[in-house]
Amino acid sequence: MDSEARRVVQSAEASGRSVVLQAGRDLTVHGGVVVGGPGVPGMESVSPPSGVGRVPVSSGVFVGRGGELARLEAALAGSGRAVVVAVHGLGGVGKSTLAARFAELHAGRFAPVWWVTADSPAAIDTGLAELAVALVPELAGVPLERRTESAVRWLAARDGWLLVLDNLTAPADAAGLLARVRTGTVLITSRRGGGWGGVAEPVPLDVLPAEQAVDLLTRIVRAEWPEADLTGADRVCAEVGWLPLAVEQAGAYLAQTRITPVAYLELLRRYPARMFTATAEGGDAQRTMARIWHVTLDRLADTPLAGRVLRHLAWYAPDAIPRTLVAGAFDEPELSEALGRLAAYSMITLTGDTVGVHRLVQAVTRTPDPADPHRQPTGIAHARDTTTATLAATLAESHPRWPADWPVFQTVLPHARALLDHTLPDTDTEPLCHLANRLGLYLDGQGDTTTAIALHTRATHSRQRLHGPGHPETLASRNNLAHAYRAAGDLGRAIPLLEATLADAERVLGPDHPDTLTSRNNLAGAYRAVGDLGRAIPLFEATLVDRQRVLGPDHPDTLTSRNNLADAYRAAGDLGRAIPLFEAMLADAERVLGADHPTTLTSLNNLAYTYQEAGDLGRAIPLHEATLADTERVLGPDHPDTLASRNNLAGAYRAAGDLGRAIPLYEATLADAERVLGPDHPDTLTSRHNLAYAYQSVGDLGRAIPLLEATLVDRQRVLGPDHPTTLTSLNNLAIAYRAAGDLGRAIPLYEATLADAERVLGPDHPDTLISRNNLAGAYQESGDLGRAIPLLEATLVDRQRVLGPDHPTTLTSRHNLARAYRSAGDLGRAIPLYEATLADTERVLGPDHHLTRTIRSNLETTTSGHD
Repeated sequence: MDSEARRVVQSAEASGRSVVLQAGRDLTVHGGVVVGGPGVPGMESVSPPSGVGRVPVSSGVFVGRGGELARLEAALAGSGRAVVVAVHGLGGVGKSTLAARFAELHAGRFAPVWWVTADSPAAIDTGLAELAVALVPELAGVPLERRTESAVRWLAARDGWLLVLDNLTAPADAAGLLARVRTGTVLITSRRGGGWGGVAEPVPLDVLPAEQAVDLLTRIVRAEWPEADLTGADRVCAEVGWLPLAVEQAGAYLAQTRITPVAYLELLRRYPARMFTATAEGGDAQRTMARIWHVTLDRLADTPLAGRVLRHLAWYAPDAIPRTLVAGAFDEPELSEALGRLAAYSMITLTGDTVGVHRLVQAVTRTPDPADPHRQPTGIAHARDTTTATLAATLAESHPRWPADWPVFQTVLPHARALLDHTLPDTDTEPLCHLANRLGLYLDGQGDTTTAIALHTRATHSRQRLHGPGHPETLASRNNLAHAYRAAGDLGRAIPLLEATLADAERVLGPDHPDTLTSRNNLAGAYRAVGDLGRAIPLFEATLVDRQRVLGPDHPDTLTSRNNLADAYRAAGDLGRAIPLFEAMLADAERVLGADHPTTLTSLNNLAYTYQEAGDLGRAIPLHEATLADTERVLGPDHPDTLASRNNLAGAYRAAGDLGRAIPLYEATLADAERVLGPDHPDTLTSRHNLAYAYQSVGDLGRAIPLLEATLVDRQRVLGPDHPTTLTSLNNLAIAYRAAGDLGRAIPLYEATLADAERVLGPDHPDTLISRNNLAGAYQESGDLGRAIPLLEATLVDRQRVLGPDHPTTLTSRHNLARAYRSAGDLGRAIPLYEATLADTERVLGPDHHLTRTIRSNLETTTSGHD
C-alpha cells in the first residue's frame, strides 16, 4: 500500500506655452517646472511672465531617479559647443518632472533656464518669442517672427543657459534651432524613442522601481490624509505598472475621496473607463492615463494600422510578445511599419523577436470609451476576437501530450491567460473556449490541475451557454473537466460528472462514437481510482472490446484501453492477466507509437511496477531504471510522469531492501514535486508518504511518524477522508505506531482503517485485505492471539480466493499465519505451513527474495527450537 503507479487516461502630456526659469536662488519643482530666480546677468532683472498658459502639472512630489539624474549629469557635463540631451520614454513616465528636477538641482549652474512646450514647430517658435520678451520686454509689440529670431540670436551668442524643449514631437522639429545654436545646453523630453543619432544624446526613462512607486503614492496621500490606511498600496502601484503619472493620479484620488487602496482597485476593476480619466479637484484633465496616449495615437493618424495593432497587443501579456504571434494577424510590410511607429513614440518596446507593451497602456487601450475614436467598443471587441483566433490557430497543429509541441504551448500560455483574464465569460466565443480547453489539457498533463480545472470549468460553462448542454463540444469540455477533477484527486466531483456526461454522450452521439468511448474509459478510470474495481473492470473490458471493433486494434485509444485494463487487473491482484496484457500492449505501443511516445513510456513504467508487485525485482528494477532514463530524456526532469518514474524506482529499491539508494531518491523526488506540482498535489502527497514509509523501513521513526501524520492530515483535507490514498496513509501510520511499540494508538487506528476500507473499497479489495492482515498482526503483537489467528486465517482464505495462491501478498499471509501458530506454541501447524510457504516462495519469488530469506530464517529458528 506504499507505492502508487501512474496510469494513462485520455483524456499625454498637455501642450502649453513657455514659462521663464531663472537661476540664482532656491528653485522648487512644481508640475515638472522650475520657477523663481533673479535676473539674467548683465540685463535688467525681469520677473517670470504670468498668464502664459498651462504647463504640465504633477503632484509636486519627487522620488528616486538617482541613476537617471546621474546619467543626465554625465551627458550634460560638456561645455562650449552646445550639449543636447533627449530624455525619452512613454507618456506619463516622468520625463518633464525629471528635467525640472535636474534644473532645480543645478540652479546655480545655468542662467537663465527657459522652458518651452515643444509639441509642434509653432509651439517652439512661440516659446522662443516669449523668451525674447522676458529678456527684453520692449519686444512685446513686435511680430512673433522677429521675437523668435531675437531669442535665437541671443542664445547663439551666449553660453551658460539651459533650454528645456518639453514634449518634442520629432527631432526634425528642433533641427533648425539646433543647427544655429552651438552654445549652452538643450535638454529635450520626448516620447520619440529613436531618430536622435547626430542630434542629441538619448537618455531612456523607464517606470519607477516598485518601492519608489509605493513611496510616491504614500507621500502624495499622506500630504493630505496623514492617517490613511495604505494597505494594498503596492498592489495599486503594480496594477498601474509603476507609471509615475498613474501613481500620482491614483494617489490624488485616494487623498481626495478618502478611500483605501483596496477600494481603489475595486473601482478600477468595475469602472475602468471612469477611473482612467478621473482627476482630483484642481487636477489637469488633460494629464490622465487615458488622455496622454490619445494624444500620441492622434500623432500616428498617418499610420492607421498602428491603432489596430496596439488594440491587438492590448490582449496579450505585457512582456515578450513573440512577433511571430502578431504576424499571424496582420499583413506585411504594414505590420512592421506600424510596430516601428509605435516603438518610435514609446508606446511599445520592440526587439527583433518580441514586442512589449506597458500594462497600463494595454488596460486603457482595451477599455471602451465611445468618446475616444481610438477606443471604440467595436474596434476593441474585434481586436479581442482577432487575438483569440491568432492564439487558437497557433495551437491548431500541436498536441498537449507530445513533448515536441510543448514549446508552442509554453509560448501561447501566458498570452492566452492574459486574454482570458481580461475577457468577461459572458462574452466568450467558441474559439476562446477551444483555446481554454486545449490549454487545460496541456496543464493537466503538466500537473497544474488547479489551473486546468479553472480553464475547463470556464470552457464548459461558456459552451453550455453557446451551444447547450448536449452539444458535442460541451460534452468534450465536461469530460475534460471531470478528468481534471480526477487528476486533482477530487473523485467526489469527477465520478458524478463522468456518469452524467457518459449518459448524455450515449444519447446524443451514440454508443460507438469515439467521444462516447472516451467517456466510458474515463469513468472506468475514476471507478478504479476510487477503488471500485467491481465496476471499473467490466467497464474497461467492454470499452476495450468496443474500441477494437470501432477503431481497430492499433488505434492509440485502443492501446490506452488495454493499458488501463491491465492496470485494473493489477490493482485487483490478478497479475496472471495483468502481466501478459501489459507485455503485449507494450510491444504494440512500441511498434505503433514508437519507443519515445508518452503512452509507451507509461506502459513501460506500469509493466515494471507490475513485475515489482509480483516480486520479480530482477526484472522490475532494470525496467524502472530504463524507464526513468527515457522519461527524463523525452519529457524532461520536471514532468509529472518523470517524477512518478523516479518515485516508483525508489519504491523498487526499497522493496529490494536497498534503502541506501531508495531514501535519497525519494527525498529528491519530493523536493522536485513540491517545487513543480505544489505541496497539495496528489503526486506530491504520494512522494511524502513514500519517503515517510522509507524512513520507517530503515527504523528512523523520529522522521517517519511526523511525516506520516502530516501527510495524513493533508490527504484528509485535500482528497477527503474516504479517498483510497487517505486510507493508505491511515494504514501506514498505524504501522509506524506499531513499529514504535505504541499499540495503544496503532490498534484503534488499524480497526478504524479496516472499517473504512470495507465500507469504501469493499471486503475483497486488495487494500482491504492488507488492512485485515495488519490488524491481525497488531493483535498478535499485543498477545491477543485469540483475535489474531482467526483474522489471519480468514485473510489467507480470502487472498487465495481473490488474488490466487501464488500472489506475493498471499504468500505473506501464509507466512504471517505460520508465525502466529508458532507464537501460540502450535508447532504442529506452524512448521508444515512454514515449509510449504518456503517452497512456494522459492518457486515464485526466487531463493534470494527478501520474503524467501525471512521465511527460511524463521523456519530454521522454529525447527531448531523444536528439536
